[in-house]
Amino acid sequence: MPDPLIAAAAIARARAHAPFSKFRVGAALEAEGGTIVMGSNVESASYGLTMCAERTAIFKGVSEGHTRFVKVAVVTDTDTPTPPCGACRQLLWEFAPDAVVLLANLKGDVIRYTMRELLPAAFDAGQLDRHS
Repeated sequence: MPDPLIAAAAIARARAHAPFSKFRVGAALEAEGGTIVMGSNVESASYGLTMCAERTAIFKGVSEGHTRFVKVAVVTDTDTPTPPCGACRQLLWEFAPDAVVLLANLKGDVIRYTMRELLPAAFDAGQLDRHS
C-alpha cells in the first residue's frame, strides 16, 4: 500500500495548473496533529507570479491554522523524483525543520530525506535575533 501522504501529493499533482511548462507538481504536508494539507503548482502567464506546489501547501496549511509540519511528500512525473526548489526549501525549513521529506515520481520511485539534509546551514529566525 502506498504512503498516504504520497497518494495525497499525487492527487494534488493532478490538480496542478501548468499550462505553460506542463510540469505538474503535487505536494502534501502532514501537520503535527495528523491533518494532511495538499497543494499543487499554479502557473501564471506572468511567470514570476507562478507558485510552487510546496509553497501552495504551506500557505494553505498556515491559513487553516497549522504552523508545524512533520512530513512532506512531493510528486512529479519525472524519471527520478524531483526535490523542492531553493525558495520552497527555505519556507519548508521555517515550518517543518524536523520533517521527513518524501520525493516520489509516478513510476513509484521514492527518495527519503530530512529537511536538514536538503537545507544544511539554514537561515531562520535565530539569525534575526543575533543582530545588534
